[in-house]
Amino acid sequence: MERRARPLTDRERQILQRAGDGRSSTEIANELHLSEGTVRNYLSEAIAKLGASNRVDAARIARTKGWL
Repeated sequence: MERRARPLTDRERQILQRAGDGRSSTEIANELHLSEGTVRNYLSEAIAKLGASNRVDAARIARTKGWL
């Protein structure tokens, strides 16, 4: 059983959705008015929470689970 039904925060989901659509960290940062480092931190957290190997894998997992 999963720890939580939706383990990602709203911001993690926003960023992961964009990353999964092929946007770069710079593009995501500009779009959401964040620093690139902040975007990378959110992506790292999402990747770790989902046990993914990278941002594309994390987006795939989240989409499969219905979280994106």
